[in-house]
Amino acid sequence: MKKILLALLMLILLPILALWLTGHKYILTALSRTYLSGHKTANIDDYQVFETRLIKAGQTQEWPLHPDYELNSLPKELSQDVEANDGIAFAIVKDGQLLEEQYYQGYGPNSKTNSFSMAKTVLTLMVGKAIEEGIMKNFDQPITDFLPEFKDAKDGDVPSIGSLSKMSSGYEWEEHYYSPFSPTVELLYGDDVESFLLEGAFTSPPDTKFYYSSASTQLLALCLSRALKKSNPKATLSNYLSEKLWKPLGMNDDGIWHLDNAGMELAYCCINTNVRNYARFGQLLLQDGQWNGQQLISKQFVEEMRSPGMVPHYGYSTWIEDVNKPNYYYYRGHLGQYIFIVPEHNAVIVRLGRSRGADEADIEASLDRYVNAAVRSFL
Repeated sequence: MKKILLALLMLILLPILALWLTGHKYILTALSRTYLSGHKTANIDDYQVFETRLIKAGQTQEWPLHPDYELNSLPKELSQDVEANDGIAFAIVKDGQLLEEQYYQGYGPNSKTNSFSMAKTVLTLMVGKAIEEGIMKNFDQPITDFLPEFKDAKDGDVPSIGSLSKMSSGYEWEEHYYSPFSPTVELLYGDDVESFLLEGAFTSPPDTKFYYSSASTQLLALCLSRALKKSNPKATLSNYLSEKLWKPLGMNDDGIWHLDNAGMELAYCCINTNVRNYARFGQLLLQDGQWNGQQLISKQFVEEMRSPGMVPHYGYSTWIEDVNKPNYYYYRGHLGQYIFIVPEHNAVIVRLGRSRGADEADIEASLDRYVNAAVRSFL
């Protein structure tokens, strides 16, 4: 019996030791936070198992309700579509008024869920504010002003902070969410994202090709964090977001931002809030950076964000659809988190979900389907 117990113990300990010795100990964290709870990848409720920091709210500004507003009153066909594809919430804001919202699977108006990569767009908004305040110069500023670790970049090519935002920096990376050996998974579950990314390299000249990369956004966050700490060593990205956007937008609750074990925000993902607050981020772009008579982000910067960069479908951390009608641009996150902005109809549409469901097979077609169904609901 003792030999059997010893053998079982070795079966458990040897893989753990192997992961530790081969530099993959982050997989142990992934096991405890995600895989052992039955998930194949990060999930929309995982802020409960991460270290986090509050994004503090101020005075709430309630959404004005449209005269036709009624909770859980989406058109039947649209509601069935959202539900069938593992959605947990869908909302429409028309002409600055909340027109429709519906919830599924036990979620509701106050439920906080993970933004995933919609946070990339939020981070670029924060960079825009930092540029406006003189904390950073402009999109053309070289990253080595903040990250001298890369001063010997290959061939002397130095990426700009703008190239990090538009995914053309040339940083070597593999964006993959399901393999536990992917660097993207290590970025999420590793102890220290700063050290991890500073060990990487830029292996192609900047602004020569597009490659969507969470590493690029996290490096941009590191640039912003270091810029903020020059004047205030205690500055955090969460506090900056709170003061410059969260409070002015009148968010109805504190947000929650995932941290690594060193206290750095996982800025390429993982802002957690509710549907009505996500809609405010869409409305801010729809209104060219203006909110309640205050220009929170310059109109010129917003215009740059939603203009094509290296490729027609992506600007500065903003996805673009200008081929099919109606045109729209949008925030986009893992597992089907979307904030669509539809200027032609003065509308913002939010879809959140535990996954994309059957839409995983044809993501792009599903986006047009959601937008068109939402537009039909109020025409």
